[in-house]
Amino acid sequence: MMNKRSILATLVMCLSMTAIFSQKQTVMQTKTMTKDELAVLQTVETMTKAFNGKDIEVVMGSYQKDALVIFEPGMQVRNFKQLKEMFLAAFAINPKFEYPQGHEVFVNGDNATHIAPWIMSGTAPDGTQIKQSGLSVANLRKQKDGKWLLTFDNPHGSYLMAN
Repeated sequence: MMNKRSILATLVMCLSMTAIFSQKQTVMQTKTMTKDELAVLQTVETMTKAFNGKDIEVVMGSYQKDALVIFEPGMQVRNFKQLKEMFLAAFAINPKFEYPQGHEVFVNGDNATHIAPWIMSGTAPDGTQIKQSGLSVANLRKQKDGKWLLTFDNPHGSYLMAN
């Protein structure tokens, strides 16, 4: 059983860590990005804008043909035709994705990782309002023509932490 001093010390430590992480996040969001980091971010932003606008051709053009997408925890989709069908089905709720806390982009040669908390709002066919949030973890690969494409897209990166 914890005494008052232990509880207070734990609370102070948690608040301090929160402040440190908040400062670190701000620094990561405001750092000057390299040309490749900006290109990766642009790929993600273009895909998100296309998804919000229900532009399936641009959405699909953001992925490699062998990309892996996790539509729901435990639900892996690799087949490009099935991937397109899943995105088209998702358009039925008029989804709008936002990244209110910003993005982190890490580039290592021709590979990159994009990490960002997201919020999605939409409306089910019966009129029910939908609001979800999560952590997007995506990998991208630089193509021979210099374009960055998504190879792995998991919008449920925080799933294990919630369970």
